[in-house]
Amino acid sequence: MTDTPGPDEAAPAEQIGLGAPEAAAPASAHPRNARSWAHKVDRLQPDLREGVRGTNVAGRRLAGPVQGFGKMWQKTYRMNAGPGIAPAEAISIWRKHFSEFWPAGNRFSTPITNITPGDVALLDLRIGGGVKLSTGVFVLYADAESFTLMTPQGHLFAGWITFSAARDGEDTIVQAQALFRAGDPLYELAMPIMHRREDQFWLATLTALGERLGAADPEVEISRTCVDSRRQWRYARNIWHNSAIRSLLQAAADRRKRGNKSGTGQGGTGKDDKS
Repeated sequence: MTDTPGPDEAAPAEQIGLGAPEAAAPASAHPRNARSWAHKVDRLQPDLREGVRGTNVAGRRLAGPVQGFGKMWQKTYRMNAGPGIAPAEAISIWRKHFSEFWPAGNRFSTPITNITPGDVALLDLRIGGGVKLSTGVFVLYADAESFTLMTPQGHLFAGWITFSAARDGEDTIVQAQALFRAGDPLYELAMPIMHRREDQFWLATLTALGERLGAADPEVEISRTCVDSRRQWRYARNIWHNSAIRSLLQAAADRRKRGNKSGTGQGGTGKDDKS
């Protein structure tokens, strides 16, 4: 992994300041790809799904790098999938089987099997101690050779991540590139740990993807660039939506409920019988 002091391939400041769809759009975007963009949403309203908790998402607004608290980072994970697969086929497989490449213990649930613009995916992320961080992502854009996910308020990061594939000579290169800030001051304090865990997560994910795509010995290159070293204190209040804190409180409440149920089950009422 390399750290570079400047914004090598980062979006320019004037682009980052745009609204979410416009900011993520390539400079060459034309109305012909309008179907690839999600419609504008004010607040997320996902349906609950079996197998994933689905909390800390409903009613939340989307939060891009402009609305985050911490330093702004751009991180890129690249892997050579070899000459045996076309970019469009690589992205098709990635979209249809996205969660299958994630490390064990993490869940990603969409309304349908494929990743589609406007979908709200629900996430349960392993954070240790038997606790899952419950959050989600919004499918901002998806076409034949790329798709972009954006975070809601309370997520670990405020930003978006784009998954793409393109030819480099005869080989197909697949990559995940994120532009983000830590969502609030607590997440910013945890950024050294979060950087390591994020790298491990996407390293394992792209390695699993490479094996599915037929790469003989997939190797993932990781690069990291600090785009803006300033912290945006006006967004310190984002901590109110912090999904990690809320997930811990929800887990504690669930354990308490289970304890109360087991207690009442033994005595019928769970109360002392003094009669």
